[in-house]
Amino acid sequence: MNIIKVKSVIDPSKIYEYVDDGNPKVGGVKDVYFSPDKKYAVAFFRDFIDFNHKESIKKIVTLYHNNIKNGNSSEYFLDEIYRWPYDAVEKNGKWGVIVPFYNGKFFFKKGYTANETIKNGEKVGKWFTTPSFRNKQYPLSLDRSELGDWLSYFQIAINISRGVKKMHQMGLAHSDLSYNNVLVDPVTKSACIIDIDGLVVPGLIPPKVIGTADFIAPEVLKTKHLNIGDPNRILPNQKTDLHALPVLIYMYLLRRHPFRGGKIWDLDAEKDEILAMGEKAVFIEHPENPINRVKTDHLKKWNIFWGDPKKSPFTITGPYLTELFKKAFIDGLHNPILRPIANEWETALLKTVDLIQPCSNPDCDEKWYVFDNTSAPKCPFCGTPHKGSLPVIDLYYKFKDNVWKPENHRLMVYHNQYLFKWHASRKVIRNESLTPEDKKPVGYFTFYQNKWMLVNQGMPSMKDLSENKVIPVNSMVEIRDGKKIMLSDEEGGRLMYITLTHN
Repeated sequence: MNIIKVKSVIDPSKIYEYVDDGNPKVGGVKDVYFSPDKKYAVAFFRDFIDFNHKESIKKIVTLYHNNIKNGNSSEYFLDEIYRWPYDAVEKNGKWGVIVPFYNGKFFFKKGYTANETIKNGEKVGKWFTTPSFRNKQYPLSLDRSELGDWLSYFQIAINISRGVKKMHQMGLAHSDLSYNNVLVDPVTKSACIIDIDGLVVPGLIPPKVIGTADFIAPEVLKTKHLNIGDPNRILPNQKTDLHALPVLIYMYLLRRHPFRGGKIWDLDAEKDEILAMGEKAVFIEHPENPINRVKTDHLKKWNIFWGDPKKSPFTITGPYLTELFKKAFIDGLHNPILRPIANEWETALLKTVDLIQPCSNPDCDEKWYVFDNTSAPKCPFCGTPHKGSLPVIDLYYKFKDNVWKPENHRLMVYHNQYLFKWHASRKVIRNESLTPEDKKPVGYFTFYQNKWMLVNQGMPSMKDLSENKVIPVNSMVEIRDGKKIMLSDEEGGRLMYITLTHN
């Protein structure tokens, strides 16, 4: 075993070691070696890099790394959401970055159902956005134990949105956000953004690549033919990240590409690709423009349920995400300024999670679905209808004494579902900065003796306004149609209005 030592270019007193067996892991532009204890990787650029690139790397591993390290929720971002490079080294004139090793959950335990060729391989996001890998008839389908359920992908999308939000808050752009540069683990609902050494600092650090096919923004492809110095040439930036982000979210939740439809723009495959993803890009589910609909004969050829927008239209993601997909893929597709920002995606995803219902079919692959606002909801994946009564809760917030305003936030109830502080008060924001105390449930719903009940675990001012009764901590109240329950009487405290649907 050949162990090589290299010095930091930031602090020459720091020495790093890696194992060189002559067979590095080969990436797009880097060769990757691992430390003997597998705690970090040393990723060397294959080619020599220029002065500006070196300066950008120095900033990424010092200034921006320290910004995260010394900011809010640093552990969440550095341990969970990013593999952020924290030092740079040089060997024989070639530069490399020191990156923390991937968490063990981001490696396949089993891999394929039929064989184990990808066992211990990295769980890059691409595996989980491709319908064929979850089709049981397909010989290379992934083992069910690796796939998670539909709810897993909402949390994965929330984590990616938070990662992009944080970068943008620091004035950075990822520039190559794609399913190749995000590791995911549906089992633990985790996501991790990688390949961060190519970050773009507007006005200071230009992009090194134009992106990955499927995720490149239309304006970048449309101007790709222009000289790099041409002022009309569009290079990756924060707005192009805000194209790639919804494409990723759409692909994780619906497992198809939003612009790969039936329309052929040019018989030359390369020209067709540039037009279909660039200047002529049209959302396959555009409500008014059917030109790029997915064709039925394609579905027969692909033999996949997920490819059919008629069976699983984007509206099954619920009202908040439907609205944002329209903004991103219709209004903002060719007008980048109109694209929703990462924080909007995070908020919409979190509100959608509150609309999710468990499917009662034990054999349903997806296990969860978003309530469709009808009196007879059913799972869009397996068709199983909801049985029995269903409490629907609309949240109102206390604007001033005796004045409650609607929140445009709904909570669906199911047996053993929890209530949290962020439901009880708008002063508690559900984001990465929540404290362990804030994450504790303050109540839960239960179906008890054929009645829906809410148990108060930690809301001292909870009150049944319909009957003017205080509901003390460790007591419960029946959830009935038309009932109003105040969760908190503080400013910003919330009130629940209950609608009980029957089928």
